[in-house]
Amino acid sequence: MFREDFVWGVSSSAYQIEGRLPEDGAGTCIWDTFREQGNVFENHNTDDGTKHLEHYREDFALMKELGIRSYRFSISWARLMPDGKHVNDKAVTLYRDMILEMKKNGIEPFLTMYHWELPQALQDEGGWLNDEIVTYFAQYAKVVAEHFTDLCDKIFTLNEPQCFLGLANTGANGHAPGVALPHKDVFHLIHNALKAHGAAVIALRKYAKGKILVGYAPTSSLFIPASDKPEDIEAARKSYMGFPKDMARWSWNVSWYSDPVFLGHYPEEGMKRFAEYLPEITKEDMELISQPLDFMGQNIYNGVFVKAGENGEVIQLPDKLGAPKTQANWPVTPECMYWGVKFLYERYHMPIYITENGMACHDLVDADGGVHDGSRITFLDQYLSQLQRAADEGIDVRGYFEWTFLDNYEWAQGFSKRYGLVYVDYETGRRIPKDSAYWYREVCQSNGRNLSINQ
Repeated sequence: MFREDFVWGVSSSAYQIEGRLPEDGAGTCIWDTFREQGNVFENHNTDDGTKHLEHYREDFALMKELGIRSYRFSISWARLMPDGKHVNDKAVTLYRDMILEMKKNGIEPFLTMYHWELPQALQDEGGWLNDEIVTYFAQYAKVVAEHFTDLCDKIFTLNEPQCFLGLANTGANGHAPGVALPHKDVFHLIHNALKAHGAAVIALRKYAKGKILVGYAPTSSLFIPASDKPEDIEAARKSYMGFPKDMARWSWNVSWYSDPVFLGHYPEEGMKRFAEYLPEITKEDMELISQPLDFMGQNIYNGVFVKAGENGEVIQLPDKLGAPKTQANWPVTPECMYWGVKFLYERYHMPIYITENGMACHDLVDADGGVHDGSRITFLDQYLSQLQRAADEGIDVRGYFEWTFLDNYEWAQGFSKRYGLVYVDYETGRRIPKDSAYWYREVCQSNGRNLSINQ
């Protein structure tokens, strides 16, 4: 079973749900520009959809009604500091009121500093490739610490650097700013972002109003052993902590982003393989990047089955005929949850929060007025059962944040995908809890005792 103080919650990001308020002082972020360039499905505009800023009081009351006790949310850097450097007092007032409203409803806030909302003004100066970004991000952390740590003592710095650094700058479709930089530049901007993370940790602790706990939330695909044979398990472990052979995909990995943060050095395999592209990496850089953290987050969605070949090579297995897929066409592979936290804990020995996990479904409002998303319930039950399997083996799993509470803006796919436990009618703003929301309430209230693994 999960520990008695296990954290059950939901997760979101500012840009995907907030929208805009009249004269709110928010700045333009890189995702606004990305949409204006025609890169978003049907040119959907986040301002037109979930509109959480207009509904947050009722949204938090609904969270309470549905038994949500913890909420991982992000603050938009472009709202709080429109040019990335100067504070928008209206945003300070707004976010403080939002956090107070969470706490009024018995919801513990977990704040994420950066969930991809880079101010366009800083992108115009080079974004993460500009070495000054380290200073700017530390200044942002100082503002967060000074204005919010009296209300919120748990903070994540960066969310999914694999996406906003790797995919977004290597020509991958669907990630702002959507550029294809030379490998040398991508390694440089990743190094800058990791230094910015370290500088932010220092600033958060220095200016916090009290004791705080700080973490970091990367992602990546998982690799699952095709059997319990030691050689297949090693093939999965090697694949998870290694690098794709294709240089076009090199940035989609775990160790290049997590080894420096948690172990204080880049992985040896990568240092040798990518030597010609690396920026200068100093001892002082690594000391900055590897500031002590209190926990690690990991976003886990799906994985690939692998086995060891006759010569020790790793063989990726194709999907089985008719294997289930989500609405986003992602494979449903609940075993990845168990193997993911197992491999991470073996390598980093850090308390783990699952900071995102969920699925997109073809959700419809039925004739009876309900949203009957049984496939999402099955998905979550299977993944959470695998997470409990890991916890039962002694892996230090501290909490789980389901993605996500409200249907929202799925980045370049606009509002075409529905991930929420709560259905949002984008024309009227009406919120309709889906069957999965009531099922998840039972999970939270029973500390997972209603999961199929316990039946």
